[in-house]
Amino acid sequence: MPRTLCLPAAVDATAFRLLNEWQRGFPLEARPFARIAEAVDEDEASVIAAYRRLEAQGLVSRVGAVFAPRRLGASALAALAAPPDRLEAVAERVSREAAINHNYQREHRYNLWFVVTAASQAHLGEIIGGIERDTGCAVIELPLEEEFHIDLGFDLNAQEAGREPGCAERRERRAKTALPDEPGAGRTLSEAERRLIATLQRGLMLEAQPFARLGAAVGFDEAETIEYIRQWQAEGLIRRFGVVVRHHELGLEANAMCVWDIPDAEVSALGRRLAGEAAVTLCYRRRRSLPDWPYNLFCMIHGSARDEVLAERAELARRLGLDAYPHGVLFSCRRFKQTGAQYLDSKDLAHA
Repeated sequence: MPRTLCLPAAVDATAFRLLNEWQRGFPLEARPFARIAEAVDEDEASVIAAYRRLEAQGLVSRVGAVFAPRRLGASALAALAAPPDRLEAVAERVSREAAINHNYQREHRYNLWFVVTAASQAHLGEIIGGIERDTGCAVIELPLEEEFHIDLGFDLNAQEAGREPGCAERRERRAKTALPDEPGAGRTLSEAERRLIATLQRGLMLEAQPFARLGAAVGFDEAETIEYIRQWQAEGLIRRFGVVVRHHELGLEANAMCVWDIPDAEVSALGRRLAGEAAVTLCYRRRRSLPDWPYNLFCMIHGSARDEVLAERAELARRLGLDAYPHGVLFSCRRFKQTGAQYLDSKDLAHA
């Protein structure tokens, strides 16, 4: 089904390029915005000003790193069933936690869904325990067990043209960035590196030499800072470095979490096939939480309209035979919080 993307009027041709072309491959050099300026035939100051405007308009969340799940600290998708008359109060309590980066109301008995990130599993447990204590609502915790496609990038050219990268292209791109799937895979980070990550999570300052400012905050020079980021990308700790856009504000307002209960022996193969589908923006296996939550295969589909998303979901489910298994579709209906994941924070490093 063709997609439609209604961008805000403020997004002119140059702004479109700034949003789309540097979601990946952001220049890792002393003056990255000068390099981008050359590509779009603008000057450095104009590009920096444009990114500041896009951030102020809510179209850009940050410019910086998307870290690989389970390679840094601990994280989990979690949900609770808030009484309808207390939903906003419960959501406010959840969003108050710095460790919560996404908090959505969804159409389900479990009506509040949020992502928790923390420096350690113990700290994550403390956060969830505090939410349960303060709200009186039991929380189901659904940690990631296997990732099939987690990138958090949106190709706006593909969206606007009514197409997405095909299955073969998607699989090829994933194969080039395949990562070990065990929690904490890779080398141990030094305390200095962890301090740098804690600062980097918030994104780069939108100024001429952002890496110099980033490094200075934790005692590194500019060259060291850039080299660490390059190394983390090569190791797979950083999945993507660039512009992180906000999909709601860019017109992708229909957001469905599609879930299935797949036999354990079959879920990995089906998950890899599902992740290659053009409509799928995220795809992963999560631990069940029985008896309340039997589903273990998740994918996200984003679109401009509900019927568009449902049509795409129905088509991929038909093609893969997914609806032979128990399933559900949970549309988001309200966004209470959306920020970058905060795995580490200076005040929380003691928990690691």
